[in-house]
Amino acid sequence: MKRIFLIVLDSFGIGHAPDAKAFGDEGSDTLRAVMQSPAFAVPNLERLGLFRIAQTPHPAHPQAQTAAGAFGRLTEASCGKDTTIGHWEIAGIHFPKPFPVYPNGFPQEVIQAFEKAYGRGVLCNQPYSGTQVIADYGEEHLRTGKLIVYTSADSVFQIAAHESVVPPEQLYEYCRIARKILTGEHSVGRVIARPFTGEAPHFTRTANRHDFSLLPPGPTMLDLLKEAGFDTIGVGKIGDIFAGQGLTESIPTKGNDDGMEKTMALLDRDFRGLAFINLVDFDMLYGHRNDVDGYAAALSRFDGWLGEFLERLGQEDALMITADHGCDPSTPSTDHSRERVPFLAYGPMIRPDTDLGTRSCFGDVGVTVLDAFGLDGKSLFGTSFWPQIKQ
Repeated sequence: MKRIFLIVLDSFGIGHAPDAKAFGDEGSDTLRAVMQSPAFAVPNLERLGLFRIAQTPHPAHPQAQTAAGAFGRLTEASCGKDTTIGHWEIAGIHFPKPFPVYPNGFPQEVIQAFEKAYGRGVLCNQPYSGTQVIADYGEEHLRTGKLIVYTSADSVFQIAAHESVVPPEQLYEYCRIARKILTGEHSVGRVIARPFTGEAPHFTRTANRHDFSLLPPGPTMLDLLKEAGFDTIGVGKIGDIFAGQGLTESIPTKGNDDGMEKTMALLDRDFRGLAFINLVDFDMLYGHRNDVDGYAAALSRFDGWLGEFLERLGQEDALMITADHGCDPSTPSTDHSRERVPFLAYGPMIRPDTDLGTRSCFGDVGVTVLDAFGLDGKSLFGTSFWPQIKQ
């Protein structure tokens, strides 16, 4: 194996996990929800084996009788349903304790520390929808210069600011300060910059979002690959999620289309190792906004791109597709959902029509990646299924 392209379809769950009730997510099924949309058409994902995965719904007019690749479903073992924990587990880290969450907002001592460090006041300090919070507090922010601080059901500290009041680079610096303050019992998973523009009532979030994550608590597949001399290229949010740890290169993106374009361009580069890609729009633009048709259309657009990508894979290349959690856009909640996620693999070295069944953790992916490159992943969380899928 020379190159592996590991693509995370951010939030593409395929049915509630066994412990979903404990997370308030019983019955959530992102795939089933978006399949109801007339915008849903994924023939290439179907060809790889998406609908052969256990307990996935069947399309109205099935096309593929056998799968061109390996397929299975993954069950998250870590305690959480957020982006950071999901990606960390994919990369071989088990996180048994949840990150802190703040259903009533952050305590005053925390907010006061930020206000002192920023020299600015704070607005909101409640769990909020990202689009609604700028609608409700945007005008006051423009008038006073105070920062809009909010959270969600996830472990996040989000700071929204109008780009005319706080330029993105300044907002990023505020987030770096917040990241240093949010330690110990308040070690939230991510601090997120949320720039926006426009005028009331038509404020719009921009593509200049930036995440500031905790450092992974131990070595990941990225660290082991890098130490062994392989290239480790993060595309999209990967650099943020791992705080740069274990990466030889980080390529930021401004949404799915940009991410797909930059991933396609990597096919023309002569590298040896892993390209780890996150496509964020499924989650950010559609799952959190309960936009079923938008989610379905984004999947169809990805599927169209996927057809060309598959044709261009080299003889020593492999493609792997998975997700980090769910975000069912058809439920009343606008938050992530505790779901199982798909795993699909394809390439000249991958045995077609291989059913991997139901795996007990996301970490099997990272250990399998290492195994495919001839590296020992026994120090990581997970079990390799490379012997099952290699030709």
